[in-house]
This record gives sequence, C-alpha cells and structure tokens, in this order.
Amino acid sequence: MKKSDNRAKAACTLAMFVVAIMAGSCVSSPAGSAPLSTVPKVSVERYVGRWYEVARFQHSFEKTLVGATAEYSLNKDGTIAVVNSGFKRTLDGRYTQVKAVARVPDPSSPGRLKVKFFGLFEADYLIFGLDDADYSWALVGNDSRDYLWFLSRAPEIDAGLFERMKAIATEQGYDLSGLYRVPQKPRD
Repeated sequence: MKKSDNRAKAACTLAMFVVAIMAGSCVSSPAGSAPLSTVPKVSVERYVGRWYEVARFQHSFEKTLVGATAEYSLNKDGTIAVVNSGFKRTLDGRYTQVKAVARVPDPSSPGRLKVKFFGLFEADYLIFGLDDADYSWALVGNDSRDYLWFLSRAPEIDAGLFERMKAIATEQGYDLSGLYRVPQKPRD
C-alpha cells in the first residue's frame, strides 16, 4: 500500500473520530441525570504532559487503538495543545495521532474544558476526578455519560486505584458495564 493511501486512511479515521466526539458532545444529560460534578480546581500547568488511557468506553473512532495516550502542552495564547495518539490493533501496530486545541471557557469552572478538532468542531472535556496532590490520575467524560476515560501518568495502575476510579465514575452516574481496559506500554 502506498504512503498516500495510508495517509488517506488515517485522515478518514481521524474524521470519524471528530464526528463521533461531536455527536456525543451535542447530547444532553440522560433523563434524570444531572451534569457531571467536575473538579473545583485544575492547575493547567500541572495537568500538562503525558497521560495514558488506562480504561475507556469503546467508540468507533478508537476501538482499534491500543497504547493510547494524550499529550498536553501550553500554547503562548493560554490554550492547550492536544495530541491524542495510539497504535492500531497491537502495541506494535501502526502509530496514529490527532491534534486538537483545548481551552477553559469559564475560569470559575476549571474542570469544564472544550476541545476543538481540526479548528472546526468543539467537544466537552470534563474532568470529574483528579489526584489533586500529585496529578497522577484523572477521570474525564461528558455530561451525557457516553464518553469516559481513566487517565494515568503511568501505563499501569494498581487494583486499588482502579477500583477507586470506578467508584467515582459510578457515583457520577456512569454504567461501567462497557468499560474497556486499554493495553499499554511505556513511551519515551
């Protein structure tokens, strides 16, 4: 297969990713569910860096992705550069990535971020769980409870922390029956 064919397939996959995120972010909270209770404080300077996806809900835009990470860095204008990446099907599979920009639209709600993909579509990025001492783990989702990511600074977490994160998500109204543990490997 030619490199241009691979690039076209990667672009198509990324476009599906954006469409899926946008569809999910446009849905309101489930009937009877309140919006997620996001964390009251987030230090963007401490939040930037690499996060490994430890677990997530599977969606078409990343269901074949393993070894998934999110890298955040500060832009000069105060926004946050985002690079989501992973490997297709196996930890030795083809590397793929998508770039975006995040922002905090309301400083009084620092856990409610917006992420813009391709400069066109904006999606919710709601931090509803965070290790505020070390910033070693985070829980991210959306008000509709369709999207969920368990993030960690390390590729693996211990069983106790995993159970604690599950308990927080359940308390926030998530049904974890579809939770997927993401195969991981350390990255340089």
